[in-house]
Amino acid sequence: MTSPLDAPSVSVPDPEGSQTPRISTVPATRLSSSGQEAVELAALAGLKLDPWQQHVLDLGLSEREDGRWSAFEVCVNVPRQNGKGGIIEARELAGLFLLGERLILHSAHEFKTSIVAFKRIEQLIMGCPDLRKRVLRVRRTTGEEAIELVTGQVLRFLARSGGSGRGFTGDCNVLDEAMILGDDAMGALMPTMSAVPNPQLWYLGSAGIGSPSVQLGRLRARALAAVESGEPDPSLAYFEWSVDPHRAECGPSCTDHVGVDDPVAWAQANPALGIRISAEHVRNERLSMGSGGIFERERLGVGDYPSDGSETWQVIGEDAWRALADAKSRPEGELSMAIDATPERDQAAIAVAGTWRGGTHVEVIAHQPGMGWVVEKAKALHERHKPRCWVVDAGGPAGSLIQDLADELGVEIVTPKPREIAMATGQFYDAVAEQAISHFDQPPLAVALAGAQKRPLGDAWAWARRGVGVDISPLVAATLAKWGLTAEVDNKPTDILVNVW
Repeated sequence: MTSPLDAPSVSVPDPEGSQTPRISTVPATRLSSSGQEAVELAALAGLKLDPWQQHVLDLGLSEREDGRWSAFEVCVNVPRQNGKGGIIEARELAGLFLLGERLILHSAHEFKTSIVAFKRIEQLIMGCPDLRKRVLRVRRTTGEEAIELVTGQVLRFLARSGGSGRGFTGDCNVLDEAMILGDDAMGALMPTMSAVPNPQLWYLGSAGIGSPSVQLGRLRARALAAVESGEPDPSLAYFEWSVDPHRAECGPSCTDHVGVDDPVAWAQANPALGIRISAEHVRNERLSMGSGGIFERERLGVGDYPSDGSETWQVIGEDAWRALADAKSRPEGELSMAIDATPERDQAAIAVAGTWRGGTHVEVIAHQPGMGWVVEKAKALHERHKPRCWVVDAGGPAGSLIQDLADELGVEIVTPKPREIAMATGQFYDAVAEQAISHFDQPPLAVALAGAQKRPLGDAWAWARRGVGVDISPLVAATLAKWGLTAEVDNKPTDILVNVW
């Protein structure tokens, strides 16, 4: 199959970006909305909004029968340069000039981002005579940037990284760069809103970047739960433009996922495609960023989110793990493969380990829903690569597959004893500490490590399967695969092929 990137250069119209989000939930209490008035006010100030931006404002500014906001929290998750700044500006203009909100707080993670936003809305207001005449003063002192109206309304700009804004009570809080928003910032903000009669929080950012995206991960999890259950979240309006990309195990007929090189996928994740983003520019980004996952995150909204709101990377630090990523790493020599699954048996993983430059390369070969695919996949891998052993924890969820695996593969499955499982976990942990592991920085492994916790096992410890709120089957499989490189086995390896999963 030819990739769109390999197609000859011809003049074709840019695909139009999707004006509706892929993931969305809004409260069911909507009676009316101030959204259209906000759109008209923005137009008066010279800000023309795209249909998708108008859609967000219409639903985000929905009101209940009692006049309060339907959504206490509104979240917009969209790739960069699509125009989330226009939504911010329209919401802040409405708060100042339509809604009578006494204090609007605009915060960003970095001071420079906050200043850019301040200058943009200042130009909109001061460039419109009807709005400019209602301004009492504009404060431009560093750290005190604000716009104040003659009627007392104030819009202030802050940087969260400096701890600014603690103690202020805002009617509306706009949190830009929401992918960098953790418990400390939320702990400083939430108590200040308890005495506000009708408060609202607006989060705007792009795809999650791992542990810094704690709050965005919480909001997204609530939205996904609402979509899955069919029951709208009672206080959250969530809008996400993103794609669900093909996995390595997807076949050519897969219709559940999309290819990252497909302009249709680009349009799904970028509502401004064909408006302020061209397909040619996206194509250039794809070629420049390569296949390391950056393009998927930055342009297609494929994020890395903490599994829940709890503390992340408790056992192995994120920096330590990311530092071991090596795109050139390959498993060499004898291979060991291992299988694990979640306690609920709704996900399973196959991992491989091999030597690499004096250390060990670990890699997740497959990570898919359910258990029915595992034996067939293992048989195909075994026939192609002839690993020295297959490792499965007999006491774990994948233990039920051991007999079928032995029958299909024609080999004895290695089943470590509890003390050997503790040994395997300790060896994995020590290898990271000693920088003796390499990997591809695959999301399944990173997510598992971000949420992993310890469980006591004799005088040692192993990975905790239950109560961690994250699928650690890729991590357990990788740990057992590494241990399998030195485990005693009777099966003699034959010809070995690598890295063609």
